[in-house]
Amino acid sequence: MKSTLKWVAIVVGGLAVVIIAAMLIIPMFIDVQKYKPVIESKVVEATGRPFTVGDDLKLSLFPWAGISFSDLRLGNTDGFSEKEFVNVKSFEVRVKLLPLISKEIEIKRFVVDEPRIVLVKNKTGRGNWEQPKQQQKQTGAPKPGTTDAPPGGAGGLPINALTVGNFSISNGSALWIDHTTDTRKEIKNLNLVLKDVSLEKPVQVKFTGELDNKPLAIEGTVGPVGSGLEKGVVPLDLSLNALKQLAMKLKGNLENPATTPGVDLDITVEEFSPRELVAALGQTFPVKTTDPKALSSVALKAHINADAKRASISKGVLNLDQSQLNFSATASQFSRPNLKFDLSLDKIDLDRYLPPKSDSPPAEKTPAKDKKTKTDYAPLRRLVLDGLIKIAQLTVSKANVQDVYLKINAQNGVFNLDPMKLNMYQGNANGKAVWNVAQDIPASSLNLKINNVQAEPLLKDMLAKDILQGSTNADINLSMRGDEPELIKKTLNGKGYLKFNDGAIIGIDLAAMVRNVATAFGLTEKAGERPKTDFTELDIPYTITNGAVNTPQSNLKSPFIRVIAAGTADLVKETLDFRVEPKAVATLKGQGDEAQRGGLMVPVVVSGTFSSPKFRPDVSAAAKQEIQKQILESKEGQSIEKKAGNVLKGILGN
Repeated sequence: MKSTLKWVAIVVGGLAVVIIAAMLIIPMFIDVQKYKPVIESKVVEATGRPFTVGDDLKLSLFPWAGISFSDLRLGNTDGFSEKEFVNVKSFEVRVKLLPLISKEIEIKRFVVDEPRIVLVKNKTGRGNWEQPKQQQKQTGAPKPGTTDAPPGGAGGLPINALTVGNFSISNGSALWIDHTTDTRKEIKNLNLVLKDVSLEKPVQVKFTGELDNKPLAIEGTVGPVGSGLEKGVVPLDLSLNALKQLAMKLKGNLENPATTPGVDLDITVEEFSPRELVAALGQTFPVKTTDPKALSSVALKAHINADAKRASISKGVLNLDQSQLNFSATASQFSRPNLKFDLSLDKIDLDRYLPPKSDSPPAEKTPAKDKKTKTDYAPLRRLVLDGLIKIAQLTVSKANVQDVYLKINAQNGVFNLDPMKLNMYQGNANGKAVWNVAQDIPASSLNLKINNVQAEPLLKDMLAKDILQGSTNADINLSMRGDEPELIKKTLNGKGYLKFNDGAIIGIDLAAMVRNVATAFGLTEKAGERPKTDFTELDIPYTITNGAVNTPQSNLKSPFIRVIAAGTADLVKETLDFRVEPKAVATLKGQGDEAQRGGLMVPVVVSGTFSSPKFRPDVSAAAKQEIQKQILESKEGQSIEKKAGNVLKGILGN
């Protein structure tokens, strides 16, 4: 028995010596260069691209299996003026053979020097990284469900150990050329060094490069990978610095990287200026804002948990200029997105971020420019939305609003904003709205109640005009269809009322207008004092039918007069057609004034357009009423002609 084991040991040892000797001797006697043309032709056949490699191709088998070469060139397919796709100045890898038997990988060197990749999109929009169509037909796409499962079982590695002595990629570059937009970007001086590469310890990562001569750097640790894969969690701690402007930190875990990859990370973006970042890239800032200093400061902190099926953001804090937004959000079912969010903003002036007003007149529209591409609302119909927006202080159109509360729900293309609440100018507003895009033409509705909002400061802030005073109450109910202004105006319908209490109309003295035609309508010189009409109540009920706003009987109650107005403002034609009927208040008894109030009440007709309204006295109607009154009340024998003359003198002033 002993002799048998002895001979077996001798045979096995002899075979081992022969194999090792063969590994040492074969590379000496086999001319690898002889097979270089065969290798090149096989690569060309497989990729459909030109391929060459330098004449110093070397192969070793023991104790390190290695290969090295220089001047590798992989070209582009037809249709690209640029010749090269990938170019490597030199490459060397050495792997120890015997440990491979026990699934242990020991890499002595993995060194790539001056790799270069050129990514090109030609004028037709095709990328040079895309496989030629004829090549796709030859190789065929992998069939669904045929992908081999990773060896070693779910959540495991096909190896037991990994160590790497020297892993480096040096002096690399990547060039991006887009002929469709005539843009060109280059990242150069790329260097990647990995230290302490093993499965049991965190791998140190250091990456540096330059984008348009501006520095890029990534540094930190990943792993340990081995124990992390067993637990389904690989730690990650990386810092990114870009262009001397942007500093970002990622700390957390890669989850289940071998099965269902995901991330569980804290992300921190230090304060930076988007404007300066874009300038560092040599680009023009893409957003024009009314305030040129807007979007000058941004910082972000958030926790992100995501995988292929679900993503969530929690503890989010976004600082934008002088505003701070706290937010959280979740998204799932990405084919039919289900999105939930909660946004809480302390303050923001939206006017700063709106496009600046242009002083130049709008360009004349041509029939070709008037054609609008039909909006595709299909993605919105798939969206499921549940969100809440809260804003403590908001400035929009120069109006100051507080305590905005907006709840948004959407499903099957129907977006409900209910409730909508806000406080403003000593009052408040609340209501709800619906935006329905279930059909190709959107439909909208709005129900809004306004309570005790002070009109004067609101209009001063929004319009910089002092035209109305008083406490405002309103009930607004509107419905409309379309997504273009003209169609919206034509389909606008609704009803409601506006009511102003204890205020004044600034710039119009209705009492003077209806009593003294000459002064009110510019026939004589006006007094220097700015006119106004005080009122105790101004009530404006209205209906809207296909864009025509009609008020059947608006009432103004004043200590001096009562005014009834009726008419229509056509939003489609932008025309006005109103008639104002005044009635005098004889006395102010009870208010310390016993004087009799008299004079001729002249109706006022409002016509013209929104941009050029016209006011004129209805002299004939006033004269007719006064003549009839004087004839009935006359105790003298004056003729009708004489009375009519007196009336006209009263209307036009003596």
